[in-house]
Amino acid sequence: MSIEKALKDRSGSVCELCGNTEGLSVYALPPVTENDSDKCVLLCSTCNSQIEEPETMDANHWRCLNDSMWSTVPAVQVLAWRLLNQLKQFDLVDMMYLDEETLAWAKSGLVEDGAKHVDSNGAVLKAGDSVVLIKDLVVKGAGFTAKRGTAVRNISLVADNPEHIEGKVNGQQIVILTQYVKKSN
Repeated sequence: MSIEKALKDRSGSVCELCGNTEGLSVYALPPVTENDSDKCVLLCSTCNSQIEEPETMDANHWRCLNDSMWSTVPAVQVLAWRLLNQLKQFDLVDMMYLDEETLAWAKSGLVEDGAKHVDSNGAVLKAGDSVVLIKDLVVKGAGFTAKRGTAVRNISLVADNPEHIEGKVNGQQIVILTQYVKKSN
C-alpha cells in the first residue's frame, strides 16, 4: 500500500491539520530518515505552502491547531507541537501531552546541528528549560527592567540565532541573550 493511500485511509481523505479536502499531499516530518506513513502527515496545499515558506504563515489559518493538537496520531502531534512553538502559542503547547519518545521526536531537527544554545557557564540549553538572569536587563519597548535572579521558565530557542532565547518575564514574551542567563536545575 502506498504512503498516500495509507494516509488517506488514516485521515478520511482530509488534511490532518485543518480538515481541508483540496490539494492533499504527503508531508514527511523532518528529519526524514525513512519514508513511512508513521513519519508523514496528509496536508492540504495551504498548510503545506505555509510550512515550507514560514514567512507566509497566516496565524488565523493555524487556529485549526486548537483541534489537531489533540490527535492520537504521533506524527500529527509532532507537527502541531512544532507549529505551535513556531507561532509562539506557548499556552497551547503547555496543554499538550506528548510521551517522552514523541516529545524527543518533536524537538529533533529544530535547531541546526552545530548551533547550540549555551548559557553563561557553557551549559547547553534546550527548549522548555528554566534559566535565571545573571544581571539586570533593560527590556526595550516594554518599559521595565528584568532584575538579576529572575527565573524564566519554559524557554524557547531562537532557531536561527544560538545566542538568543525567548521567555516570559513579568507576563511579557522577550528575547534574552544567552550570555546573561544560567541554567537552573
